[in-house]
Formats: sequence, structure tokens, C-alpha cells
Amino acid sequence: MHKWHISKDFEEASQSAAEFIVKKIQQSLQKNNICHIVLPGGKTPAKCLSLLAGEDLPWEKIHWYLGDERCYPLGHEERNDVMLEKNLWSHLAVANVHAIPAELGADVAATLYREDICAIDSFDIAFLGMGEDGHTASLFPGNKALSDSRSVVPVYDSPKEPAERVSLSIVTLRRAATKIVLACGESKAEMLVRIKQGESFPVNSIGDIDWFVDQLAVNVPAN
Repeated sequence: MHKWHISKDFEEASQSAAEFIVKKIQQSLQKNNICHIVLPGGKTPAKCLSLLAGEDLPWEKIHWYLGDERCYPLGHEERNDVMLEKNLWSHLAVANVHAIPAELGADVAATLYREDICAIDSFDIAFLGMGEDGHTASLFPGNKALSDSRSVVPVYDSPKEPAERVSLSIVTLRRAATKIVLACGESKAEMLVRIKQGESFPVNSIGDIDWFVDQLAVNVPAN
């Protein structure tokens, strides 16, 4: 079941998502004394992540994983881990980072990341984004990676650069206890209408989602 958290603008949606993630982290820590979180790439989550970094949490008990990574060299400005380091990890006293070694190529990196996450039955939180085509992580509509049932999958022929990527699979994302998608702006409005009408895309194939959106994304007029 989808839950819609509608905010007046991007800033408020980012704040609302950050507060929700903090609550879910605290619940996981109370239950298991550890929290495993999947993080998104792209530009949209940067504000939310910077707000999260300002929270007072036992960071040593939190482990961070990437939903996907782009096969660029280490330190490349378009890598997801570079964005995450800048906006989140570099601001924490302790950062337990599980990066995807995508610089080694999609197949090798996917194999190594499967080994890294093999002990995790299900992630506590999967914080994701959504593209205008309905993709999430690096799982694009019509791509062969969608039907790969392994926990981490190599992605080839991505419609967005770079063509080679590594992604957690649909199977892995479905198993996450909490799925969060932050999607804001007019560019996301058409896709959200189609999702609400029941069309199937990678992003809404992962199960129940807590959506954090602004009024522009859901065509709700401001008061």
C-alpha cells in the first residue's frame, strides 16, 4: 500500500523525509541495535541527506549501502558515493560505508557487492529516488536487469550515462522493511499520475512505499 506524504515544496518534503528516516532508524536500533540503510544517488536526495547528517544518532550502529552505482572511476563527480560522501558521510563522527566498487566493471562489482551484503536478510530502510521514466536505483523499464533475481545485478545498456552500472535487484529492494521514495518537482508529476492509475514501473514494483512528494509533483495547488 502506498502512503503519500505531501509537502508544500521541495525543502519541506526533504525535511519530512529526513524526520521519517530518523524515526525508522530509531525503531531499528531499538529492535536490533543496528540499522542497515540503502541510499539513493542523484541530486534530489542531497538536501534530505544533509539534514539527516545534522541529527544526533549513534552513527556507529548504522551501516550505509548504495542502491546503485555508476561505473565511473573512483572519485568521479557523477558517482553516487561522491554525492553521499559530500552531503552525509563526511559530516558523521563514524560512517560505516559499504561502497560498490563499480570502477572494476559491472560484473565484478556486482559479484563483490553480493558478498558484502550476503549476511543481510533484508535491509531495514531502502531510501530511493525515481526517474521521470519510473526507474529506481539503476533498474530501468525494459532492461534485462529487472529479471535478474540475484541480490545485486550488473546493468548494461542504461538509457542514461553511463551505460554500465551496478544495482540492488528488484528482489532485494522488495525485501526491505521500509521503502521510501523522495520525488519532487513538475518533472515527476506525469509519472506519479500514471503510477496512481495503476501502471507498473520498476519503482512501484518494489512493494509498499512511503512517498515524499511536493505539491508540484502531485499537481496539488498551493494554498
